[in-house]
Amino acid sequence: MTKVALSWSSGKDSAWTLHVLRQQPDIQVAALITTFNSAADRVAMHAVRRALAEAQADRTGIPLWAVELPWPCSNEVYEHRMRAVCQRAKDEEITAIAFGDLFLEDVRNYRIRQLEGSGLAPLFPLWQIPTDRLARQMIFGGVKAKITCVDPSKLAKTFAGRDYDLKLLEDLPPEVDPCGENGEFHTFVSGGPIFRHDVSYIRGEVVQRDAWCFCDLLPLPDTNTSPAAAGAKAGIPPSSRDR
Repeated sequence: MTKVALSWSSGKDSAWTLHVLRQQPDIQVAALITTFNSAADRVAMHAVRRALAEAQADRTGIPLWAVELPWPCSNEVYEHRMRAVCQRAKDEEITAIAFGDLFLEDVRNYRIRQLEGSGLAPLFPLWQIPTDRLARQMIFGGVKAKITCVDPSKLAKTFAGRDYDLKLLEDLPPEVDPCGENGEFHTFVSGGPIFRHDVSYIRGEVVQRDAWCFCDLLPLPDTNTSPAAAGAKAGIPPSSRDR
């Protein structure tokens, strides 16, 4: 059995990567690694609230490893904190880190370089799957996702807050990648085959900050949250929760 940590952005590509990995009987996904903008208390880039990422992890049954990043964050700080995560992975007998990259060679090569000498192997389960085909696989496979972030220089800001579905794929301009791999948009996954049940949220306001257009998603109370997770949020020690 190979223990793997998964780079978890809260979006559809990392969610589908988890689904693919779980089809392999010799792989155990032991951790979800998520970088957070600590100043905003949100997932880096995707701008998803921390509580929603925590809810996703709870639905998968996999521990979430939060990597806290300052804002702004230099490459030096980012790489230092990721090295600490790699050491934690090795300490927990994890031997590989999986990524949801699709076709950007420079990003893939950067990840490979960063893991050199770490004792951790890079895995790219979705690599070079044609993105038009992959997008439909995810949708037909039951992935429920919302567009949380749009680069208005590449895609109209009206796409922020839309469901990632077949109608959206039809409406995308031909120059926009169906999976947003060139940074046109980012997503949040609330449902799919990787979750025990859906993550509850409501759509908030759409705002433009700096060069990005964001759709805020607000977590809703969820009666299906596991007792352990509910206890942790309430600050109850594990010994008391288990009684």
